[in-house]
Amino acid sequence: MSQPVETPAAAPWPSPGRAWYAVGVFTVALMFNFLDRQILALLVEPIKRDLGISDTQVSLLIGFAFVTFYLAVGIPIARLADRGNRKLILSFGIGFWSLMTAACGLAGNFWQLAVARAGVGLGESCNGPATYSILSDLFPKEKLAKAISVLNFGFMFGQGGALIVGGSVVALVATMPDLELPVIGRIHAWQMVFLAVGLPGLLVSLLLLLTVPEPARRGRALEAVLPFSRTIAFMGERWRTYLPLFGAMALRSMVSFGIAAWAPAMFMRSYGWTPAKVGLVQGSVILVLTPIGLYFGGWLAERLAKRGQDDANLRVTLLSSVLLIPFAVLFPLMPSAELAIVLLAANLVAGSIAAGPNNAALQVITPNRMRGQISALFIAVFNMIGYGVGPLIVALITDYAFGNEAKLNLSIAIVAAIFSPLSALLTWWGMRPYAESLREARSWDA
Repeated sequence: MSQPVETPAAAPWPSPGRAWYAVGVFTVALMFNFLDRQILALLVEPIKRDLGISDTQVSLLIGFAFVTFYLAVGIPIARLADRGNRKLILSFGIGFWSLMTAACGLAGNFWQLAVARAGVGLGESCNGPATYSILSDLFPKEKLAKAISVLNFGFMFGQGGALIVGGSVVALVATMPDLELPVIGRIHAWQMVFLAVGLPGLLVSLLLLLTVPEPARRGRALEAVLPFSRTIAFMGERWRTYLPLFGAMALRSMVSFGIAAWAPAMFMRSYGWTPAKVGLVQGSVILVLTPIGLYFGGWLAERLAKRGQDDANLRVTLLSSVLLIPFAVLFPLMPSAELAIVLLAANLVAGSIAAGPNNAALQVITPNRMRGQISALFIAVFNMIGYGVGPLIVALITDYAFGNEAKLNLSIAIVAAIFSPLSALLTWWGMRPYAESLREARSWDA
């Protein structure tokens, strides 16, 4: 791969138009990223019926099947992102995960679906390290939180779009007979949904490849290829900064992904909602309200940073972590669906406040040539603990502690009550070391 030119820190930044265009394309890519992974949550009941599997097996499809290859290839791909053309890596990843999402629609049993989900994870492992590394070369440190907050609109649009589109498609095809296709054979309604949401991502891959330039690298000039051991040593010397960042994010994501994976099924089981109603209502809440939290979080972090508060990103993350606790615990316990959706909306808005500042916090304290690798570790923990353990622990409590699918709401509340406060405490513990690390990072640019 061609190696981008290293740019002195004092060189002019790319034009705002060029930088924000790239954010726009990355946002669309992230939207398809989470559309492809989130759609399964709305299809839990028909997949369980047609494949004859349990909640625990569904949680493995949602989580561990997805993260297996994500973890296996994440670091090698991140090393490529730290030395090569990040745009090419991103374009390949988008195309591959889109094809594998479509392949989920061809699965006829648990293991075939698990293999296709693993392929989705492999493709999506290209996304985070390369995207965040490029953004760090497009925006100054004080503006990065806002840019990443805008990027995370794609996360929310993907979640909301998956629910709305998935619910609508499920309702549309629910009365249709199964299709008989040449070679492939019989296709169920839920399989058609995977085909419909997977293939359009190929166009996004092409758009990024043809229109987004690869920016020059900036900041601390390190050798082109760093041994992974040196990256680990760098983090180990600053463990008081990195441990709270990683740990708090892992616990917070475990709750948020546990909710994302099982809230649709909970509304169906506890309140008798149809998939179409769940998709429309919950998806609309995500699309309309969570951008408020995303924008507010980026704006507040930038404002606090301008006032000279070096821990601004973690201050905003802590605010978010504390605000969401009561909403995450109480929404599944409400006596009516209307009250539950109101508290769920408040939880989603509170949680989205941290999305930009929390990711920016990692980027601004990390040398350029380590960003891909450290981002890959961050995302690996995010996916392994959040996307893997979060849905699984909810399902295990439902299947083995209660032994009753109707108690899914209690399982969600228990997970939120235990792990949300722990996440807030870890964030608070890391604020002072983080501020010290940010001051160290400023010295590199000077």
